[in-house]
Amino acid sequence: MFPSFVPPRQVKIGDAAAFVGTTPRAIRHYHEIGLLPEPVRGGDGRRRYGYEDMIRLLWIRRMADAGIALDAIRDAFADTAQADSDTDTDTDAVTDTDTDDGIADTLERLAESLLAREAELRRQRTAVQRMRTEGSRAGLLSDLVTSRLKGLPEGSLRQADLDSLLVTERIFGPLGAAVQAGRFIALATHPDLRRESDRVDAAEEALDDTVAVDDPRVAQVAAERHAFEKALHTAIEDSGLAEGDDALFDLWDTSHPASADEDEDESEGEDEDEDGTGRSSGREHETMSAFEAIGKMPYDFSPARLRCMELAEELAAHESTAS
Repeated sequence: MFPSFVPPRQVKIGDAAAFVGTTPRAIRHYHEIGLLPEPVRGGDGRRRYGYEDMIRLLWIRRMADAGIALDAIRDAFADTAQADSDTDTDTDAVTDTDTDDGIADTLERLAESLLAREAELRRQRTAVQRMRTEGSRAGLLSDLVTSRLKGLPEGSLRQADLDSLLVTERIFGPLGAAVQAGRFIALATHPDLRRESDRVDAAEEALDDTVAVDDPRVAQVAAERHAFEKALHTAIEDSGLAEGDDALFDLWDTSHPASADEDEDESEGEDEDEDGTGRSSGREHETMSAFEAIGKMPYDFSPARLRCMELAEELAAHESTAS
């Protein structure tokens, strides 16, 4: 003869957690965030859970396993409770559809969220695959920039070149970085210019905090920088890279007509675009202006080096005016 079995009317938190498949700590958290009402306590001061509590715990567990955030589950139960409250005066009007509206809405939002996450995962997989194909650093740049770097001998671009392009793209957008890429293409294909660039860079770096701003070396290095930039510009013109810049502008304006028109309207009578061309520089994805971005990017330049840069710019401006 089988012994009779009478199920308990209430169970302790450990038994409730074991039945649902969670932990007492998780159930206590549900209480803390208002997801599960505090149950009655027994004479020993411990929580006791009844049938309705267990039903709610099972639903919480099932919805959480489906990926629904606890806050969303709480909102769904709150909506259900509100629906029940609104129909208390007319018991006959209470239906399963009424009480399920809150959960149904939450599931709908979850479905939309999962679709967005799937799209984001596809985007991330594409980005990672592109980095593997282009090389980790080059793959971080936009297609517009990497497409211009195609065909260069392997290893001809330095890490510092790619770092500079990454910073430029952050400040001026893909178009600005693609234009700057012409500079590194010229350096990669003209060994003499690359060596001179290294020499001038080293001379500028030597203008550290121990050098006064009126030291003769400052003006000397500024003159060397100006002469190098002229030689580099000539190489870019002779190699046809400047024509490539024009093609880039045309391509960008064609693929981003709205951005170009808006930039022209907004900049009329005001400052020109930050790339100095008066054209859209592809910054619609930015959350700050180029001026703000430059102000947030640290550069460890000494006063002497900054003065050197100013003198080089003055030489270029004077020559431009004279010509």
